[in-house]
Amino acid sequence: MDNVRYDTISRINERFQKMSKSHKKLATFVIDHYEQAAFMTAAKLGKAVGISEATVVRFAYALDYEGYPEFQEALAEWVKTKLNSVQNIGAKYGKSSQSEILTSVLQSDIEKIEDTLEHVDLQAFEAAVDIILGAKHIYIIGLRSCKPLAEFLHFYLNMIRGDVYLLDSTSTSETFEQMLRINEKDAVIGISFPRYSMRTLKAMEMANDKNAKVITVTDTIHSPMCLYSSCNLLARSDMVSIVDSLVAPLSLINALVVALCLKRPDDVKKSLESLEYAWDNYQVYLKDEINFIDEDMLNTPLQAQMGQRRKR
Repeated sequence: MDNVRYDTISRINERFQKMSKSHKKLATFVIDHYEQAAFMTAAKLGKAVGISEATVVRFAYALDYEGYPEFQEALAEWVKTKLNSVQNIGAKYGKSSQSEILTSVLQSDIEKIEDTLEHVDLQAFEAAVDIILGAKHIYIIGLRSCKPLAEFLHFYLNMIRGDVYLLDSTSTSETFEQMLRINEKDAVIGISFPRYSMRTLKAMEMANDKNAKVITVTDTIHSPMCLYSSCNLLARSDMVSIVDSLVAPLSLINALVVALCLKRPDDVKKSLESLEYAWDNYQVYLKDEINFIDEDMLNTPLQAQMGQRRKR
């Protein structure tokens, strides 16, 4: 692991749960705005967050730094390393042909899917399916590079069942407002990979405090996302360059959607029929579109096998 990254971001992630409210507020700002935070004085950082300069200094001490200057230097070095990723790409692929780059990246993604398949917790996967089907309301949160994953999951869950909400905001307070009525009958799905999102973590913390079921899609059991989750779906996601590889997480989410569809085939069919009627009624698509509803899609060998199991 990158020592610089461990000395800054990972220290915050590992100790977040035991931090005071003011330190959590500061940690969230640093994680979400590291580019600015790395070059702010303790006074300016405190003012931006709404806490005292002394609290900022104590925050640095709490992370085992000798003072704020050392913390700031370590964070700035991490930012510098992050920004130099483009140079790292050149060092790795500079003399490679386009076809070699294509092969290398795709092979790397294949290895990530294979590794995910080998280490996935099948019991956690089955538990996630049951939680999603049994919850009254489902809240999904995934920010930054994880936002497409959250949107993908939200789109298909909305086909399978109702009361699915995508938490999409630019601040923690707005996220909490959207989760205001969450309770023990509901569930939250938090999706986050390095660099972990503190806004996602705090949403999961709130859900846990409200006794809601919490599912996380993340990269390792050591992820801070697992602090408040009762069901951990792990998928490998290493950085190939400046781009996070989200192939394995997307494949895992896709498997989750398929499993849910096979549990609720009639509901999915009704949803698709209603949607197709709306499309046709309001002329959303032209008549040259492929028929969206295909009986064979919901009558697969796997579906038949699951049907036999339910009869038993």
